[in-house]
Amino acid sequence: MSTLRSDYLYDLPQELIAQTPAEKRDASRLLVLKRESGVREHRRFSDLPGYLMPGDVLVINDTRVIPARLIGHRPTGGEVELLLLEPRDGGAWECLAKPAKRLRIGEEVLLPEGRKAVILAEGEEGRRIVRFEPEDGWRDWLDRAGSMPLPPYIQRPAEVGDRDRYQTVFAEHDGAVAAPTAGLHFTDEMLNNLQDKGVRIARLTLHVGIGTFRPVSVENVEQHKMDSERYEVSETAAKTVNEARAAGGRIVAVGTTSTRTLETVTDEHGIVRAGSGATDIFIRPPYRFKAVDALVTNFHLPGSTLIMLVSALAGREQILETYAEAVREKYRFFSYGDAMLIV
Repeated sequence: MSTLRSDYLYDLPQELIAQTPAEKRDASRLLVLKRESGVREHRRFSDLPGYLMPGDVLVINDTRVIPARLIGHRPTGGEVELLLLEPRDGGAWECLAKPAKRLRIGEEVLLPEGRKAVILAEGEEGRRIVRFEPEDGWRDWLDRAGSMPLPPYIQRPAEVGDRDRYQTVFAEHDGAVAAPTAGLHFTDEMLNNLQDKGVRIARLTLHVGIGTFRPVSVENVEQHKMDSERYEVSETAAKTVNEARAAGGRIVAVGTTSTRTLETVTDEHGIVRAGSGATDIFIRPPYRFKAVDALVTNFHLPGSTLIMLVSALAGREQILETYAEAVREKYRFFSYGDAMLIV
């Protein structure tokens, strides 16, 4: 077990950071890691159903990414970027503002179609609480005026095509400012085929926040504080997972967001409890998983909390060896990159 951030670093050539999605969702590559044997297999994502069995449950995160990035101007003409983070009481929103230092309480940011954002309060790290005016038709307006909040390592502006491709096919509940990217590889056809095969689908919601991109800035990871994210697990989802576990089926989480939610709501006896709330769970070695047996995930940033999570499942050395092989084989990394299955 290591508590040092530097022990979760690896060398990644810049050209392997995917800037665009694969031509088709399930055409991305899939690196399969079998934890017990250490065997690694190189497949296509379309091969995933061959690794799942009747009685397994695939747990997906049905959060929907909102077009959370807005460009406006101060009355003096200076450009302002607002990234919506969390809804607040009374229709207000917590936003990340750039540049923030000039935006004081009471100031206005002029937005498209004659709308404006009024600064209500100042927060830490460039955050502001704002109220959008007028409120009527605000959500429809956001769909027109906002753009998809692509991660900072995608070094291009969001395009029209990102509205579809930076969204899972099962996205339903508005609230995320980043996609649960492991889910981007699935198609409706694959999900239907899995169900026909006897694999059950359980849906939960975790609204992915900006904290997913926040780097670990301390060398001792025990000092790192996770951002809190809102989740909801229905009675139906909990029942599906609990029945499968009782019958000996595997729980296959799609993404670290589904994993973190499941591990939050599972008790010490391995029983998933329905409910809603917020989680700041930090999963890292030597964490013992209570619910998740297998994981579909993308490749994560060096030194990130997410590579620590997959290291808790498969072992740090084995994960770093697998990542090194993915680099040699020129897999595509991060949000629009290729996928990994840990079984």
